[in-house]
Amino acid sequence: MTIAVYPASFDPITLGHMDVAARAAAIFDTVILAVYDRPLKNLLFSTAERVELVREAVADLPNVRVDTYSELTVDYARRVGAKVIIRGLR
Repeated sequence: MTIAVYPASFDPITLGHMDVAARAAAIFDTVILAVYDRPLKNLLFSTAERVELVREAVADLPNVRVDTYSELTVDYARRVGAKVIIRGLR
């Protein structure tokens, strides 16, 4: 079972994020949209609000789940057993 992590602030989640998530969901067994809760930028939404927005957006993707993290992305990926880190839109 291949777990992939898609880390981002998702502030807010966009159609571009959704496109990447849907493509990843078609390739990997499990995709975790990891909402980073301590980005060094001004945020529009709180962590809880961003998580809820992301959960609503991916509700129709059964192998996608949403989580938060605050450590280094690579440490989070190791902790959840991910073999892949999906790069964002930049």
